[in-house]
Amino acid sequence: MTVGTADEPGPLLRVRGLTKHFPTRGGRRRGGPVRAVDGLDFEVRAGETLGLVGESGCGKSTTGRLLVRLLEPTDGSIEFAGHDLTRAGRRQLRPLRAQLQIIFQDPYASLNPRHTVGRIIAMPLRVSRADPPGGTKARVRELMELVGLNPEHYNRYPHEFSGGQRQRVGIARALATRPRLVVADEPVSALDVSIQAQVVNLLRRLQRDLGLALILIAHDLAVVRHLCQRVAVMYLGRIVEIGDRDDIYERPQHPYTRALLSAVPNVGHLGPAGRLRLTGEVPTPLDPPSGCRFRTRCPKARDRCAVEEPALVRRGGGQATACHFPESGPLRPERGRATA
Repeated sequence: MTVGTADEPGPLLRVRGLTKHFPTRGGRRRGGPVRAVDGLDFEVRAGETLGLVGESGCGKSTTGRLLVRLLEPTDGSIEFAGHDLTRAGRRQLRPLRAQLQIIFQDPYASLNPRHTVGRIIAMPLRVSRADPPGGTKARVRELMELVGLNPEHYNRYPHEFSGGQRQRVGIARALATRPRLVVADEPVSALDVSIQAQVVNLLRRLQRDLGLALILIAHDLAVVRHLCQRVAVMYLGRIVEIGDRDDIYERPQHPYTRALLSAVPNVGHLGPAGRLRLTGEVPTPLDPPSGCRFRTRCPKARDRCAVEEPALVRRGGGQATACHFPESGPLRPERGRATA
């Protein structure tokens, strides 16, 4: 099977109706499924960066694992480079997996402590049966240098590296097969604050220099603004707003997006008195609310929100919003404009 080329028309990744339900059992009685991801539609073009944000438990990481087929979807389709990943068998997936890689959140748990970093970085090359020019060892050393590691440390083990260096090993492993799209699942959240900026800047440089498409899963909205051209906001397994970065950060339409952004001082600039506070707890994905899933915490909820689920559509502005009563003004006064 031939993998598509960079100049092909249309999006590199097209997701339609993506759903993942996990069955549960509670005591003697069987409970309903956990609706972790419940009907996602979005696209990513070649070389584009998309940020996927939302509170913990909204389905971000599950979505990332679905995209690279570490989890099997319950329903929906994932089309990558013109091929349907959801229906591809192992033989058809092999050349596609080389083009679609993932960076995991925890650099401690994602590296095999019994293998040297050289072997870890080389593993995708062996699995995909790649034969890089100059050999596998030369390619691994090249990758180590690319991510800021000393190639002479090829034979060291993960425990001999710091947390930031281990994450660089994970990044090098993801880049080994020259992928076209990389899913980065909270790549800096497990790192010390002092080195997070270094890894973020590394990802930004690699994305730009290598022309990668990048899906960044994160809860840090400042990091997403720094790296991503487009942003999708998730709540309880659904995308509630998606659009260009400036539209999302400067003129958010969904009440949930506005509340998230107002809580970040260097994004919202509203201060404690101007923060948009949400009341109530996040509903369980075992039994999400009828109609709009955000209505139980939304200050604008009306009777219509309980009986009619809002569609993700454009109602003016550059972004698509799933809300019956979207906002129309900027998040903050003009005098408080932030810089990206």
